[in-house]
Amino acid sequence: MAAITAAMVGELRAKTDAPMMECKKALTEADGDMAKAEEILRVKLGNKASKAASRITAEGVVTAHIAGGIGALVEVNCETDFVSKNDDFLNFTKHMAQLVADKNPSDVAALSALPMDGKTVEEVRSALIGKIGENMSIRRFQRFETSAKLASYLHGTRIGVMVEYDGGEEQVGKDVAMHIAAMKPVALSSTQVPADLIEKERSVATLKAQESGKPADIAAKMVEGSVQKYLKEVSLLDQAFVKNDKQTVEQMLKSANTTVKAFTMFIVGEGIEKRQDDFAAEVAAQVAAAKKS
Repeated sequence: MAAITAAMVGELRAKTDAPMMECKKALTEADGDMAKAEEILRVKLGNKASKAASRITAEGVVTAHIAGGIGALVEVNCETDFVSKNDDFLNFTKHMAQLVADKNPSDVAALSALPMDGKTVEEVRSALIGKIGENMSIRRFQRFETSAKLASYLHGTRIGVMVEYDGGEEQVGKDVAMHIAAMKPVALSSTQVPADLIEKERSVATLKAQESGKPADIAAKMVEGSVQKYLKEVSLLDQAFVKNDKQTVEQMLKSANTTVKAFTMFIVGEGIEKRQDDFAAEVAAQVAAAKKS
């Protein structure tokens, strides 16, 4: 049996917002397996335990650049919210979006090697780290090049969306981009939802059905119903349109003679574990070091 530490309980609570005792019970049942414990909590507590998906755990900005049929969406991370508002940092991120659009680098390493102000991007980044005193990194980017249309939406600097679409007015593209930022679909249609996400949802639904004590045939229908509900919730075309929830996004697009071909959404820090500093321990260490010296 794995030892369940307070740190493990705290980490699971931060991921799920579940009560401390429930987190400890889930970790004990999962023998210390964090992913399994999170799944156990989802079964027991429902959607409350899935809040980690919307919690931002790193700082930085998302920025966009569109020129003609070429566009770029870029995420650059830093350590603190304070630096994410620094003018030099923001100018650097804007340059990154324009470079991605103009030069079409294959990946972050290729972007870092591009020339910028007589230096390479990597040299400029390193100099900026020295000037500001905080680490920063180019995390990811997505480039679009199309004969169709492009629209972007930035919710502050923390959520960025770019949409490739055909037909319709410019406002339609902007409305779709804003909808995506608000509703956070994971795919354009239900057929494009990643198989691993569907399987995870099916696994949770199956455990819930088993705990309900319903007959096997009814339990199977419960599982399938849960999966289909999930697909509608995370597929852009099936979602209720934020500006008119009486119609789906697909219905809105059809009425506007518009087709969405692709989209990308970046949320700052999504999937990154933010460092948790133990202030008391840090102070104690500094005092101990001062005594030794």
